[in-house]
Amino acid sequence: MASRKKNIMNILFMIICFALTMYYVFHDQDLEKTLHYMKRANSLYWLLGIACVICFILSESAIIYYILNTLKHKVKFSHCCLYSFVGFFFSCITPSASGGQPVQAVFMKKDGIPYHVSTIVLLMVTIAYKMVLLLYGVIVLLFQPDSVLGYIGSAMAWVYLGIFLNLIVVGFMILLSVKPTIMKILVMGIFNFLSRIIKSRRLLRMKAKAENAMEAYGVKSEFLLTHKKTMMKILAITFVQRTILFFITYLVFVSFGYRGLGPADVTVLQGLISVAVDMLPLPGGMGISEHLFMVIFKPLLGADFTVPAMIVSRGISYYTQLIISAILTGIAYVRFFGRKEKE
Repeated sequence: MASRKKNIMNILFMIICFALTMYYVFHDQDLEKTLHYMKRANSLYWLLGIACVICFILSESAIIYYILNTLKHKVKFSHCCLYSFVGFFFSCITPSASGGQPVQAVFMKKDGIPYHVSTIVLLMVTIAYKMVLLLYGVIVLLFQPDSVLGYIGSAMAWVYLGIFLNLIVVGFMILLSVKPTIMKILVMGIFNFLSRIIKSRRLLRMKAKAENAMEAYGVKSEFLLTHKKTMMKILAITFVQRTILFFITYLVFVSFGYRGLGPADVTVLQGLISVAVDMLPLPGGMGISEHLFMVIFKPLLGADFTVPAMIVSRGISYYTQLIISAILTGIAYVRFFGRKEKE
C-alpha cells in the first residue's frame, strides 16, 4: 500500500514537473513557427535517434547479462532486456533516477535472482554509469577544449555541482563494493533499529535472511573485485552506451540542417548537460535539462531553431525512452508477476 502511494506521488510529481517544463518552453514561443520548422526537418535522423535509445537501453541489458554470467548465475538475455526496461522506466519517473534499481531488484527476485546477487549487479552497473559521467566532466576540465567551454558559459556552475555530487555517490558506492562489511553494518543496523520498535516474528525471520544475504553479498563482491578485467569491460560498454544517447542531439541538429559544430563537440556538450542534471531531485532532469539546453545551444542554433531542436532531442532521448520502457515494463510485469499469480 505504501509502495503504491509512493508511486502515485512520484507520478504526480512528474506531471507537475512536466507541466512547468512545458510552460517554460512554450510560454513566449510562436507555436506555429516551431511546428513549421519541425515539419521541414529530415525525420529519418529522428528514427536513427530512436534506434539509439533502444541500443542505449539494451546496452545495459548486455552488461547485466555479462555480470550475471561472470557470477555463474545463468539467465536468459531476453529477461535481462526486461530488467533494463523496468529500470529505465522507474528511473525516468522518480527524482534523481532513484527508483530504477530497487524495482529492478524486485523483478529480478521474481525471476529467481536473489537480492544479494541483484544488489551487487546493479551496484556495479550504477558505478560504471556514473563513472562515465564523471569521465566526461573531468576530461573537459582537464583539457578545456575551446570548442566546448566557449559554449557552456553560465551552465558551468551546474556542471561543477553535478561532478561534485556524482563524485560523492560514486565514492560511497565503491566503498560499499570494496568493503562489503560496511554494507552489512548498514543493513543489519536498520534491522536492529526496527527490532527495537517493532516486535514481530516475521521481522526476525527477515533479519536472519538479510544476515545470510549479506554474507553471500560479500562473497559475490570479492569475486567481482578479483576480476578487474570484468570491471574494465563494463566501463567500456557503459562509455559507448552513454555516448550513443548523447549522440542523439547531433542527429537532431543534422535533421534541422545544422552542421556548424562537429559530432564530438555536440556529444560532449550534451554529456555535460547530463553531468549537471544527473543527481538533481527531478524526474529525468525535467526543467533544468531544457534550461541548460537553451543556455548552451541557443548561440549555436539561433532563437528560431533552438526550441524545435530541444523538443525533438528531449522527445527522443527522454520521452521516447519513457514510453518504450513503460510498454516493456507492462510486459515484464505480466511475464514475471503474472506467472506467479497463476501458480
